[in-house]
Amino acid sequence: MAVPKRKVSKARRDKRRNSHWKLETPGIVACPNCGAYHLPHRACKACGKYNGREVLRVEEAK
Repeated sequence: MAVPKRKVSKARRDKRRNSHWKLETPGIVACPNCGAYHLPHRACKACGKYNGREVLRVEEAK
């Protein structure tokens, strides 16, 4: 059976593993109430609504 003759260094190991990792952009949706962009399944930071209900109190800018 084939057995590695030498230990694989951390640099060589990490170079091999690095090619599979890719950064993806998060999915962003528009709020149906105010039109601001936010992450899906989370309350809108601009108007404080989620699923048609107000879940956060947002103070207006002065």
